[in-house]
Amino acid sequence: MGFLKNLFKGSELEILAPVSGEAVSIKEVNDPTFSEEILGKGIAIRPSEGKIVAPCDGIIGMMFDTGHAVSMTADCGAEVLVHVGLETVGLKGKFFKVHAKDGDHVKAGQLLIEFDPEGIKNAGYDLITPIVICNTDDFASVNPVAGGKVAAGDKIIGIEKK
Repeated sequence: MGFLKNLFKGSELEILAPVSGEAVSIKEVNDPTFSEEILGKGIAIRPSEGKIVAPCDGIIGMMFDTGHAVSMTADCGAEVLVHVGLETVGLKGKFFKVHAKDGDHVKAGQLLIEFDPEGIKNAGYDLITPIVICNTDDFASVNPVAGGKVAAGDKIIGIEKK
Protein backbone atom coordinates (compact mmCIF):
# COMPACT_ATOMS: atom_id res chain seq x y z
CA MET A 1 0.00 0.00 0.00
CA GLY A 2 1.42 3.38 -1.00
CA PHE A 3 1.12 6.45 1.14
CA LEU A 4 -1.42 9.03 0.13
CA LYS A 5 -0.24 12.54 -0.57
CA ASN A 6 -1.84 15.49 1.15
CA LEU A 7 -4.57 16.55 -1.23
CA PHE A 8 -6.86 19.52 -1.17
CA LYS A 9 -10.39 18.38 -1.97
CA GLY A 10 -12.12 21.69 -2.19
CA SER A 11 -10.61 23.37 0.86
CA GLU A 12 -9.99 20.23 2.95
CA LEU A 13 -6.52 19.01 3.81
CA GLU A 14 -5.97 15.46 4.99
CA ILE A 15 -3.74 14.59 7.92
CA LEU A 16 -2.69 10.96 7.68
CA ALA A 17 -2.12 8.35 10.36
CA PRO A 18 1.52 8.46 11.46
CA VAL A 19 1.29 4.90 12.83
CA SER A 20 -0.86 1.82 12.31
CA GLY A 21 -3.21 0.80 15.10
CA GLU A 22 -6.62 1.58 16.55
CA ALA A 23 -7.83 5.17 16.21
CA VAL A 24 -9.77 6.45 19.23
CA SER A 25 -11.20 9.77 20.37
CA ILE A 26 -8.66 12.18 21.86
CA LYS A 27 -11.00 12.23 24.87
CA GLU A 28 -9.88 8.65 25.68
CA VAL A 29 -6.32 9.82 26.37
CA ASN A 30 -5.60 9.60 30.11
CA ASP A 31 -3.95 13.04 30.21
CA PRO A 32 -6.04 16.24 30.45
CA THR A 33 -3.59 18.19 28.29
CA PHE A 34 -4.74 16.02 25.39
CA SER A 35 -8.22 14.83 26.42
CA GLU A 36 -9.45 18.34 27.19
CA GLU A 37 -7.97 19.58 23.89
CA ILE A 38 -5.78 22.14 25.66
CA LEU A 39 -3.15 21.84 22.90
CA GLY A 40 -5.78 21.61 20.14
CA LYS A 41 -8.17 19.17 18.50
CA GLY A 42 -6.99 15.80 17.35
CA ILE A 43 -7.25 12.04 17.57
CA ALA A 44 -5.24 9.27 19.24
CA ILE A 45 -3.98 5.92 18.01
CA ARG A 46 -3.14 2.83 20.05
CA PRO A 47 -0.12 1.68 18.00
CA SER A 48 0.18 -1.83 16.60
CA GLU A 49 3.73 -1.23 15.34
CA GLY A 50 6.82 0.75 16.28
CA LYS A 51 7.19 3.26 13.46
CA ILE A 52 6.06 6.88 13.27
CA VAL A 53 5.88 8.36 9.77
CA ALA A 54 5.17 11.93 8.69
CA PRO A 55 1.40 12.57 8.71
CA CYS A 56 1.76 15.18 5.94
CA ASP A 57 4.30 17.03 3.84
CA GLY A 58 5.98 19.72 5.93
CA ILE A 59 8.91 20.91 8.00
CA ILE A 60 10.02 19.39 11.30
CA GLY A 61 9.74 22.17 13.89
CA MET A 62 10.98 20.13 16.83
CA MET A 63 12.19 16.58 17.01
CA PHE A 64 12.50 15.96 20.73
CA ASP A 65 15.97 14.60 21.63
CA THR A 66 14.28 11.76 23.50
CA GLY A 67 12.41 10.68 20.34
CA HIS A 68 9.10 10.52 22.20
CA ALA A 69 7.47 13.34 20.20
CA VAL A 70 7.75 15.42 17.06
CA SER A 71 6.09 18.62 15.97
CA MET A 72 5.91 19.82 12.42
CA THR A 73 4.34 22.50 10.30
CA ALA A 74 2.46 21.09 7.34
CA ASP A 75 2.91 22.78 3.99
CA CYS A 76 -0.65 24.12 4.45
CA GLY A 77 0.24 25.75 7.79
CA ALA A 78 -1.24 23.18 10.20
CA GLU A 79 0.96 22.66 13.27
CA VAL A 80 0.91 18.92 13.97
CA LEU A 81 2.14 17.26 17.16
CA VAL A 82 2.65 13.49 17.36
CA HIS A 83 3.32 12.33 20.94
CA VAL A 84 4.26 8.65 21.34
CA GLY A 85 2.75 7.43 24.60
CA LEU A 86 2.08 9.29 27.83
CA GLU A 87 4.87 10.60 30.06
CA THR A 88 7.38 8.79 27.80
CA VAL A 89 9.76 11.75 28.07
CA GLY A 90 10.71 9.99 31.33
CA LEU A 91 12.35 7.21 29.31
CA LYS A 92 15.06 9.71 28.27
CA GLY A 93 15.27 8.27 24.76
CA LYS A 94 15.38 4.61 25.76
CA PHE A 95 13.35 2.53 23.25
CA PHE A 96 13.34 5.36 20.62
CA LYS A 97 15.40 5.97 17.46
CA VAL A 98 15.06 9.30 15.62
CA HIS A 99 15.25 9.49 11.81
CA ALA A 100 14.68 13.22 11.18
CA LYS A 101 15.88 16.49 12.67
CA ASP A 102 14.67 20.04 13.19
CA GLY A 103 14.33 21.91 9.91
CA ASP A 104 14.04 18.82 7.69
CA HIS A 105 11.38 19.03 4.96
CA VAL A 106 9.64 15.65 5.01
CA LYS A 107 7.07 13.97 2.79
CA ALA A 108 3.95 12.20 4.03
CA GLY A 109 4.89 8.61 4.91
CA GLN A 110 8.57 9.34 5.54
CA LEU A 111 9.98 7.51 8.59
CA LEU A 112 10.48 9.91 11.51
CA ILE A 113 10.81 7.73 14.63
CA GLU A 114 11.19 4.03 15.44
CA PHE A 115 10.25 2.80 18.90
CA ASP A 116 10.01 -0.47 20.81
CA PRO A 117 6.34 -0.86 21.81
CA GLU A 118 6.95 -3.85 24.07
CA GLY A 119 9.87 -2.19 25.83
CA ILE A 120 7.81 0.94 26.48
CA LYS A 121 4.81 -1.06 27.75
CA ASN A 122 7.02 -3.27 29.92
CA ALA A 123 8.53 -0.11 31.44
CA GLY A 124 5.01 0.79 32.60
CA TYR A 125 4.03 3.47 30.06
CA ASP A 126 0.75 3.90 28.18
CA LEU A 127 1.48 3.76 24.43
CA ILE A 128 -1.59 5.72 23.28
CA THR A 129 -0.32 8.26 20.73
CA PRO A 130 -2.12 11.60 20.44
CA ILE A 131 -1.99 13.47 17.10
CA VAL A 132 -2.98 17.10 17.67
CA ILE A 133 -3.46 20.14 15.44
CA CYS A 134 -1.94 22.75 17.77
CA ASN A 135 -3.18 25.76 15.79
CA THR A 136 -6.79 24.55 15.58
CA ASP A 137 -8.10 28.15 15.75
CA ASP A 138 -6.38 29.00 12.45
CA PHE A 139 -8.82 26.71 10.60
CA ALA A 140 -12.56 26.73 9.95
CA SER A 141 -12.77 23.18 11.29
CA VAL A 142 -10.63 20.25 12.41
CA ASN A 143 -12.51 16.97 11.99
CA PRO A 144 -11.06 13.71 13.30
CA VAL A 145 -12.23 10.69 11.32
CA ALA A 146 -14.29 8.10 13.22
CA GLY A 147 -12.27 5.56 15.20
CA GLY A 148 -11.35 2.03 14.27
CA LYS A 149 -8.42 0.21 12.75
CA VAL A 150 -6.09 2.44 10.70
CA ALA A 151 -2.92 1.86 8.73
CA ALA A 152 -0.13 4.40 8.56
CA GLY A 153 -1.08 6.69 5.68
CA ASP A 154 -4.87 6.48 6.15
CA LYS A 155 -6.75 9.77 6.56
CA ILE A 156 -7.38 10.48 10.26
CA ILE A 157 -8.12 14.23 10.32
CA GLY A 158 -9.76 16.54 7.80
CA ILE A 159 -8.98 20.24 8.09
CA GLU A 160 -11.06 22.99 6.48
CA LYS A 161 -9.25 26.22 5.66
CA LYS A 162 -10.85 29.49 6.72
